[in-house]
Amino acid sequence: MRRRHFLSTFFTAAAMAQAGETQPLTPPVLRRRATAGDWIEPDWKERVLVTVGRSKADLIGADHRVIQAAVDYVAGLGGGTVHLLPGEYRFRNAVKLRSKVRILGSGADSVCIKEPCVRTPLAENSDWYDQEITLQDPTGFQVGDGIVLRTRNPHHGGQDIHKRTLVARSGNRFRLDEMLTENYWTREGAVASTLFALFDGFRVQDVVMENLCLDGNGQNNEFLNGNYVGCIFLRESNRVLLRNVEARNFNGDGLSWQVCHDVRVENCYSHGHAGYALHPGSGSQRSVVTGCTLQHCEIGFFFCWGVKWALVENNKMLDNRSYGISIGHNDTDNVVRHNQVERSGKVGILLRQEHGPSFAPSRNWIEGNRVVDTGDESSVAVDIQGYTEAVTLKGNFLLERRKPAQRIGVRISKESKQIQLVENRIEGFALEVSNG
Repeated sequence: MRRRHFLSTFFTAAAMAQAGETQPLTPPVLRRRATAGDWIEPDWKERVLVTVGRSKADLIGADHRVIQAAVDYVAGLGGGTVHLLPGEYRFRNAVKLRSKVRILGSGADSVCIKEPCVRTPLAENSDWYDQEITLQDPTGFQVGDGIVLRTRNPHHGGQDIHKRTLVARSGNRFRLDEMLTENYWTREGAVASTLFALFDGFRVQDVVMENLCLDGNGQNNEFLNGNYVGCIFLRESNRVLLRNVEARNFNGDGLSWQVCHDVRVENCYSHGHAGYALHPGSGSQRSVVTGCTLQHCEIGFFFCWGVKWALVENNKMLDNRSYGISIGHNDTDNVVRHNQVERSGKVGILLRQEHGPSFAPSRNWIEGNRVVDTGDESSVAVDIQGYTEAVTLKGNFLLERRKPAQRIGVRISKESKQIQLVENRIEGFALEVSNG
C-alpha cells in the first residue's frame, strides 16, 4: 500500500473512531481509475498547462483579465496549471479562483499589483432588489471593475458591505453582476470604492498558489478588513495550498481564509499590511502554517472565531504593531510551537477573552516558542486572559533583553483554570509569572 493510500485510510479510521462509529472501513484503493464524480483519481503525469505573459506566452496580456481567462480555460478542462511568466500584472478586479487550478508565478519576477482605489458616494438610492447603482462621480470607474459598496443599514444602524463587479454602463449608471440584497440609500452614506482581493476564492477546492508576488499598493488604497479582502481571500473553500507566496503592502490583511478547511500555508512572506499577516477566519478547521515570516503588520497570526485543530509551527512573527500571535473566541485544540515571536508592540502571544466564559480559547498547546523583547515597559510576553482553560505552555523561552521595568513574562488571569507551565525559561522580566 502506497503511503498516501495508507494515510487516507488512517485518517478516515481516526475520524470514525472519534465519532463513535463502528461500521467497518471500505478496503483501500490500490489501483486508482478516473471515475465520474469520484475525487480519488490516478496521479496523472501531465495536465493542462497555460502560460500567461506580456509576450511569448500562450495568452498575452498584463492585467487580471488575461490571468482570469487562463484560469477559466484550465478549469474548463478539469484542472491544471496557469504559469505567470515574469512581468508586472495590474489588477482592476480580483481573479476568481477555480477548483483544481494551480497558479504558478515566477517568484519576485512576476508581480501582481492592485491599481489605485477611487471612491464616490451614490447619487441615487438603490434598494435591496436592484442590480444597478448611480455614482455621484464616475471618474475612474470602468466596466469590469471590482467594487465594494458600503452603507449604514437604515434598520439596525450597522454597516452593510457588499462586493460586486460593474458589468455595464450608461453615463454614471452602472449595472452590477448581482443584485444588492440590502438597501443602499444616499441618506445613509452609501459609497462605492474600487476595492477587491487580488485573488478571490469562493467555494473552491484543491487549489494551489505558489511562487507568487502580490502587492496591495496600500498607500493608494482604502482600508478594508480581512473579512472581505486581502492579497488572497478565500471563503468556504477546502484543500488549498499557498506556498512561497510573498504578500505585501495591502491596506487590510495579507492572506485571509474564512470558513475554510485543510488550508496549508508554507514558506510564505506576508508583510507590511495594515491588518493581519495571516488570518485563518471563523470556523476554519485544520489549518497548517509552517516556515512563514509575518512582519510589520497589526497582528502577525490572528486566530479568528472557532479556529480549531490548527498547527502553527516554525514561523517568524517579527515587528508586528500589536500582537505576534492572537488566539481568541472559541479557538480550541490548536498547536502553536517552535515559532520565533520578536518585538511585538503589545503582547507576544495573546489568549484573548471574548464574549464570556463559554467562548474562551481553551485546550491549546503552546510549546517551544521564542518570545523576545515585547512591547513597552509594562508589557507582557504571554497573556492568558479571562476564562481560558486547559492550556499548556511547555518549553518556551521568554526573553527580555532591555531593562526589566514593569514587564511580565506570563500573566494568567484569576478566572482561568488548568493552566500548565512546564519547563519554560523566563529571563529578564520584573516578574516571571503573574497569577491573577
